[in-house]
Amino acid sequence: MSTKNTEIDLTDSFELIPVSIHKTAKDGSTEAANIIATLIREKQKAGQACVLGLATGSTPKNLYAELVRKHREENLSFKNVITFNLDEYYPMAPDSLASYHRFMHEQLFDHVDIKPENIHIPDGTVSKDNIKAYCESYESGVQEAGGIDLQILGIGTNGHIGFNEPGSGINSKTRLVALDNSTRIANAYDFPNMSEVPRLALTMGIGAIMKSRSVILMAWGQHKAPIIRKAVEGHSTEQVPASLLQQHDNCLFLLDEQAAQELTRYKSPWLTGECEWSPRMIRKAVTTMALDLGKPILMLTDNDYNDHGLSDLLVQFGSAYDINLMVFNGIKNTITGWPGGKPGVEIPGHPERAKPEHKRVIIFSPHPDDDIISMGGTFIRLHEQGHDVHVGYQTSGNIAVSDEFVTRFIDFVVGFDEIFGIDKSHATQLMQEARKFLESKKSSDVDASDIRAIKGLIRRCEAKATCRYVGIKEENIHFMNLPFYETGKIEKAPPGEEDVQITMDLIRKIKPHQIYAAGDLADPHGTHKVCLEIVFEALARLKKEPFMKDCWLWLYRGAWQEFEVYEIEMAVPMSPDQVRQKRNGIFIHQSQKDAVPFQGSDAREFWQRAEERNARTAELFDKLGLPKYAALEAFARYYY
Repeated sequence: MSTKNTEIDLTDSFELIPVSIHKTAKDGSTEAANIIATLIREKQKAGQACVLGLATGSTPKNLYAELVRKHREENLSFKNVITFNLDEYYPMAPDSLASYHRFMHEQLFDHVDIKPENIHIPDGTVSKDNIKAYCESYESGVQEAGGIDLQILGIGTNGHIGFNEPGSGINSKTRLVALDNSTRIANAYDFPNMSEVPRLALTMGIGAIMKSRSVILMAWGQHKAPIIRKAVEGHSTEQVPASLLQQHDNCLFLLDEQAAQELTRYKSPWLTGECEWSPRMIRKAVTTMALDLGKPILMLTDNDYNDHGLSDLLVQFGSAYDINLMVFNGIKNTITGWPGGKPGVEIPGHPERAKPEHKRVIIFSPHPDDDIISMGGTFIRLHEQGHDVHVGYQTSGNIAVSDEFVTRFIDFVVGFDEIFGIDKSHATQLMQEARKFLESKKSSDVDASDIRAIKGLIRRCEAKATCRYVGIKEENIHFMNLPFYETGKIEKAPPGEEDVQITMDLIRKIKPHQIYAAGDLADPHGTHKVCLEIVFEALARLKKEPFMKDCWLWLYRGAWQEFEVYEIEMAVPMSPDQVRQKRNGIFIHQSQKDAVPFQGSDAREFWQRAEERNARTAELFDKLGLPKYAALEAFARYYY
């Protein structure tokens, strides 16, 4: 009997739940939509109802958009579909901007042929006296419908599914729950300020979720990566509710590459079998090991490599000494005080070209403060070193200005007219009308166009003041006001042709040698991601134009996340004085200080986030044995 060597794939050997990883959230959402569509059609052929459990939040938006497309273009009917939503804030009126009732209708139900009587969403207006009976009735309704065929889930950064917070039992039922503070902070971007985020919610229990015949949990973005690793590779525990899905017989996690980054197959692929040792992978393995051991790179030994599953590196590249030196020098060469290249000096390994000595530069800023928050030190240095720096403010940023700040602005304008005796000017009338609107504004109201214009003007003035502070000429400030952003709501329109054309026109006009764009895709509102996609599309279309052969694209982060050490290709150091200089530039954006609307899961002000991240990057370099600085701004080059 002959035997054959069979190679065993150990890529997913650390994973306790089936995982499907896609390049983008849209790709993963398409897989989920295909699974749902197949299930609906199978049930239709059998003459049966298809019972779906649905989730809300940013995670399933692409899924619902794809289901709507399938309904319109592929004749997918929802007439046999019965839906039960997982949760709703409490108390919450159905027409509130933040209600899940409104969300589901806007995202899905209003665009397909589902029967209204087949839609079930927890009622956030039930009186407290009736909540227990209502929850029992809601759960009974699921069973009367035949049970959930497929349950769609998202996951919170603390591991919650639905609103089942850490500590929820595996047999928990539909009930009223108190929201964990981390959940309230994470969901704050749906509300004007933290004080308006509900403290309670109605949610289906984990017991009800576990009764579903199949479950798909979706997660997108790097900020979900740590909790995904706990849920997929950690112990099954009520402290991480999503990990209890390890006990479900038919559960699939759909992830994008960013959400999968902490899984062993991505974080430490050398532990799961054969690994392709690219320079980037070597740097990742060595820096991860050095930081885990608390050792500078040059102090790592052969034993350290063997003990951490990196013996293959020793075989392929020689001793620890040789590998250490290669990695150390590679990281050292990323550090530069000349982000536009050092004039007249070609430095081997330097991240930027020396020529042309004076470069044309565009800094694309998704909001009117991302430039100074995320790369303020580099922004200032580029100008001081004689480069022709332009700033493209991609959106107005108007929704991030509080109503209270607008009222303060209105008081100034009206008071200005009164002091100087300008009676009943158009500006005063406009401001008085705006004040009346704000005084009567309800939580379900979208700002009137005049209010949005005032908020946009406030941010434009702050951006101009920041550029003057840096020394940028007026003609180098470009307010692009990309149309996709101007919905007046947190929910933005998809990027369109006009957004791309505006971006292409600016690039053609400047013909830059350097472009800087925001690459921190953890922005919970998704604006950074959309703005980056628009830049990518513009560059793809312009790629063959002659000036583009000299144009390099650098990605920056800072407002929402930072690059890992191994990802950094240019690190610009800052002294304590330069850190303060950057801070003062951020402070010019007064509308974004103190009570910042829609600030996401990080309660700190943006200047605090930026300083902590820049300082942490410098600290990591120091721990690896590299020169010590007060702060470092990090960049990665994108090859389009």
